Amino acid sequence: MSTTTVHLVRHGEVHNPDRLLYGRMPGYRLSDRGELMAGRVADHLADSDITLVRSSPLLRAQQTAAPIAAAHGLEVTSDPRIIESGNHFEGHRMGHGEAKLSDPRNWRWFRNPLRPSWGEPYREQVARVIAAVHDARAAAEGHEAVLVLHQLPIWVTRRSAEGKPLFHDPRRRQCGLCSVTSLRFVGPHLADVGYAEPAAELYAGAVDATGGRLT
Repeated sequence: MSTTTVHLVRHGEVHNPDRLLYGRMPGYRLSDRGELMAGRVADHLADSDITLVRSSPLLRAQQTAAPIAAAHGLEVTSDPRIIESGNHFEGHRMGHGEAKLSDPRNWRWFRNPLRPSWGEPYREQVARVIAAVHDARAAAEGHEAVLVLHQLPIWVTRRSAEGKPLFHDPRRRQCGLCSVTSLRFVGPHLADVGYAEPAAELYAGAVDATGGRLT
């Protein structure tokens, strides 16, 4: 049977001066550092046998996908199934105002962290991403494909692939900016999972999706 690899690439740092949880909000673009990160991941994948590049419809993912696709003479196509996870606190700063855990009005959103109750259920994220992964695997059979998406959908998909519980400590996610989580298939069957951080040297001082600094 043929071997096919689907790389799940997280987008680069986003220009987010207000430190909001931007989620699916439109218009959030890569920062200057994020564009450098996109270049690093494109260089990392330049020698790979990539025949397909698909992206979340959100701007930051499209911008990250562009140099990867250009290096292989490909067009970026959009797949809505790999969009960011939904979150009730989108548009707010975590720990401030309407997103404060100490505000009793918010307690209903935190009642079940296993699901999680504040946003799109983990299982629903895994289901849609896995469907997109298998479509990409079939389209790139015997070669490699790239899907550019977002931290949480990548991380819960990886945990599912490795047979681990989907509930986790967000501080312990191994899914850095412009990281590459690689799913290698033999035929339709997952054989192993790899991980790389080609933009790691740019992490110092970078801001993550919740507005906090990585280091």
